[in-house]
Amino acid sequence: MRPYKGFTGTIEFDEDDCVFHGQIVGIRGIVMYEAKTAEELLKAFRDSVDDYLEDCIERGDEPEKPFSGNLSLRMSSELHKEVFNAAGAKAKSVNQWITDALSEAAQRDVESGQTIVKS
Repeated sequence: MRPYKGFTGTIEFDEDDCVFHGQIVGIRGIVMYEAKTAEELLKAFRDSVDDYLEDCIERGDEPEKPFSGNLSLRMSSELHKEVFNAAGAKAKSVNQWITDALSEAAQRDVESGQTIVKS
């Protein structure tokens, strides 16, 4: 599912009830949505984001930013060395090289529009 207004959501399928459901991720509050079809789920997700933003305005609260921009990352020492060497070859800091690589991969995955559905 593509992000909507900066928010992303999960997709799960309940086989017993034969219904899709999910929730907005990256915020402390719990905002859930549910639908019988994929098309209805997309609409329910977007409606939930809009409702969340409207509720924040009504309460006078600032909507939570889904992410802070800081990420702790662990990797093997071998991969760390490879990243360091790759960054140096591009005359970039390790942070900038990782940011660029992740940006390219994320953009490719988001633009594909594919979402894994958990059941």
